[in-house]
Amino acid sequence: MSEVLGTAGHVDLWIDAAAGNPDWNTIFEGYGATVDFPGSHYWRELADAYPEAKIILSVRDAERWFASTQDTIFSEMMQGLQEGTKWGRMADATITDHMGGDLNDKEALVAAFNDHSARVKAAFGPERLLVFEAKEGWTPLCEFLGVPVPEGDYPHINSKAEFDAVFGLLRSPIGAAVMNGDGIESETVHEDLFNAD
Repeated sequence: MSEVLGTAGHVDLWIDAAAGNPDWNTIFEGYGATVDFPGSHYWRELADAYPEAKIILSVRDAERWFASTQDTIFSEMMQGLQEGTKWGRMADATITDHMGGDLNDKEALVAAFNDHSARVKAAFGPERLLVFEAKEGWTPLCEFLGVPVPEGDYPHINSKAEFDAVFGLLRSPIGAAVMNGDGIESETVHEDLFNAD
């Protein structure tokens, strides 16, 4: 999500994808994976487009996930900041509409979360799908991907405190341009968004 917000032109590409005209190769040029919204709602299309790709379903307690979204990505603050922007149009088409239309409806969002997990689990076998909880750490993830386990602890990012930096950036003079798809001219988009002063 931070890459979409921070990379010029990507908001438009996802608006096109939501309209049924995805250009997956352009969207993912230079990337080896997609994580989070909006890509997660297009899991079936992406699995078909990239048949060799492995799929990792991140799971967690649905009630805690809902509570977290209300402080961060689905908060009134975020909804207010994106209102009337290209980002808002993209978020509505690629996220909100897939979640039932009301990002503060706990019952609907928890049901959408659980339904999504069930559908992904039913669609793939263990050779292609890893059901993963972050608290499991690096080992099962790295074994599934066939890569070495990195040194250091498994990261914990996108906390409420980190999102305060995102909100600060989006309220800053460059926020409107970022929310209208101009991106951030940087090779470290995620770090820039989550460490803004």
